This record gives sequence, C-alpha cells and structure tokens, in this order.
Amino acid sequence: MKPISVFVMIFFNFLAFAQDGFALENKEKTVIKFKLINNLIFIPININGVELTFMLDSGIAETILFSLENRDVDFKNIEKITFRGLGETVNVEALKSIKNNCSIGHHYIDKSHTVFIVLDENFNISQDIGIPVNGIIGYHFFRNHPVEINYQKKTITIYKNASVFPKRLNRYNEFPMTVEMNKPYITADVEMKHDPQSSKLLLDLGNTDSVWLFPVLIRDFVYNRPNIDDFLGRGFSGDIFGKRSRINALSIGKFRLNKPIAAMPDEFSIQHLHIVKDRKGSIGAEILRRFSVLFDYPGNRLFLKANRHLNDPFLIDGSGLEIKQEGLIWEKEQVQIQTAKRNSAGNEINVIDNSNNFQYKFSLKPVFVVAGTRKNSPAQKAGILKNDQLITIDNKAAKDMTMNQIHNILKTDNSRKIMLEIKRNNVIAKTEITLEDPIPYIEE
Repeated sequence: MKPISVFVMIFFNFLAFAQDGFALENKEKTVIKFKLINNLIFIPININGVELTFMLDSGIAETILFSLENRDVDFKNIEKITFRGLGETVNVEALKSIKNNCSIGHHYIDKSHTVFIVLDENFNISQDIGIPVNGIIGYHFFRNHPVEINYQKKTITIYKNASVFPKRLNRYNEFPMTVEMNKPYITADVEMKHDPQSSKLLLDLGNTDSVWLFPVLIRDFVYNRPNIDDFLGRGFSGDIFGKRSRINALSIGKFRLNKPIAAMPDEFSIQHLHIVKDRKGSIGAEILRRFSVLFDYPGNRLFLKANRHLNDPFLIDGSGLEIKQEGLIWEKEQVQIQTAKRNSAGNEINVIDNSNNFQYKFSLKPVFVVAGTRKNSPAQKAGILKNDQLITIDNKAAKDMTMNQIHNILKTDNSRKIMLEIKRNNVIAKTEITLEDPIPYIEE
C-alpha cells in the first residue's frame, strides 16, 4: 500500500494573506473531534451553510477545495488564478473566492475566509482515503490561536491564548518554532548512519510518512542502502517519485526515534517548489502521531508530549500494492425475520422465525482496486495488475474493510504470508504473497 504522503506543498504565484483568520467567540477554549485515517486528520468544516470534510495540513498556506460531492455551496467574489505545487507539472488552474463564512464547531469562526477551488476534476484524494474528502485547510486554522492535537483521544483543543494553556503543560517539552511562508519549522537531528546533522524541517501534518529529506539540498548526501525507487505521493501538480530507505535515527530534543523510514523526492519533483532558506526536508505525521502536539504559532513555540506509541516500530507496506477505492456499490443481504414475544415472566424476547420468511437489507460497500504495484515487489512478482479488484485480503472480505484497515494489514517489518483473492475480467483467482520489508536497516 503506497502511503498518501504529501498531497500539497503549494507556492502561489501571488500574495493573498489579507484575511484575519479564525477566532474563538466568547470562549476560553473549544474542542473539536477528528477522524484519523492513515495518520491524517479530518475535521468537519461548515462553509456558507454547507457541512464539508477537510484534511488538516500544517504544510499548506491556504484553504483548498477540490470536491463538493454533489453539494451546492454559494461562493461569491470569485476570480481565476493559477498556482504551482509539488510534482511533475506546473500551472494548476483554480478559482479564488473571498469573504466566505466558515465555522468549525460552534465557536471557531472566520466570517471572511478565502477559499481556493481547484478546477481539475482528476484531483480527488477521496479514493486514496476511503471517505469523501472535500478539501484541505492549513495555516489559517493555526494562525491566531494555540492548537493542541491529541492523537490518542482524537481531539483538537483550540485555546484563546497562551494564558489559558492547561496546567499539565509542564509535562510537555517546549521547542522553538519558526513560521515562515505561513508554515511551521523546527530544528531536529537527522542521523543517516552515525553522525547526527542539525536540520531545519517542516512540521507537516499532511504527510503520512515519517521523514522527507531533499537530497539535492543536503551537502554530500549519500542514500542509505538498501533503498527502493518508489511513488511517494501525489501533489496538485503531478505525481511525486523518489527513493525510500531507513535512517538510523531522528532526534527532536530528548526524543530519539530509531530506524524511521525516510522518503527522498527526486529533484524533478521539487524543482518548482519555493523552499525556505536552509530547509532540508519535513517531519511527517508518522512521527507526530506518537505525541500530543501543541502548535503555538503566535508564540513561535512547539510543545510535545510522548504518548504510548512513541516506540512503535516504523512499518512499511510489505506487498508493494497501491490501492484506491473506486466508488461504492449497493449490496443485498438476506436477513431472517425475528419476532418479539413475551416469556412467562412477561419479559419481551426476540425469537427467530423458523419459517422461510426473510427480508433484505441493502447497504453501500466500498470497491477496492489496484492502482499500481511497486517494481520487484511481492505483488508484482505474483502477477497482480493495475485495475485488479480486491475481493479478500488475509481471508477477510475487502468490502467490509476500510482503507485504514487494509493499510494496517499490509504493513510489516518482517516476512509473513497473506492470501489475496483478485477479480480480473469477472474471474476470481487466489494468490499468496509473502510480505517483506524492502528496506531493512543494515548496520555498517
């Protein structure tokens, strides 16, 4: 399963930072619940009276809308613009809409929010996530107030200011943070093999990976072996390719994370990216999910508190499958009728009707298909092809699973066998593959 990785790292070819951003209305703090899928955070946002789902991404400057899922939103004050992003192509067309009424929960409100609407219908991350996703929100969510993300409880707490921080904050570790071009950066130690190098890294909630490094910007960079050529993700301007390998460690202050997986995009994927001075890469959500994280943009500070996942192993998809959800289908399920009767004590009990009386229950089920396979991976060696439909995975029906559950089954740090049922040209066939870590760390 290919990670979603960085969806958006955008450089707009104009400046549009006049909006005041979100504000807490008559509250010291407010709590927002979120969904966590493949390390990514999804929150409900109401725009001009319509409830939508957005991914929260500290790695983008603006609010991006790319799908409405057949919903009507009244956007006003629109002009056409273009922007550039991470990927192989440039000049993505979009619409800029200003003065939108935007609310998150009942108390976090921006009455003059700017939204950029991507016109390319082919860009829709819903098929990669497994739920309908309408857009991505970035800097303006964090701009005015301290924001605490609790990955364990799946809650975001927004504080009016630093004076209402929780008393338990003394259990956090504080780090200096800069906000440059509306994105947060910290300094961490990257240890490729033995010698740690102090590196300026973007804090990127929208990147499912552990670490991204830009080899072209790092002096005397040498790839660790083994490494693999891989599809790293999708940006607004095209697909992103590069290499993956493990590094010895990433250290943030006293927190040392051993053997994380590093993704390293090729120079063509970042050639149009406007990179801030001295930046060497990114810290992604696979690292950040191991902490409770408090971003204090106004105070230029980051606070971290390790959770129980701090020392989880860093796992990689061991199949080489890239999977996408290709729509939903109605499925008819036969259910035997139960009737209510009372026992001698007068209590109501459910009794199965043993006559041949049934009713049918209809439900929407996801369809998962293969979008591609990694070169020389177990999936490719087993003959699995693009557009094959997944029927069962590890003896579980794919239609009864979520994309997140599929991700977790296919991740591994050692060899194990799983059975797949694949449908191709209306013929179902079984195949067994052995999951394997293609980039085990090798001491030198």
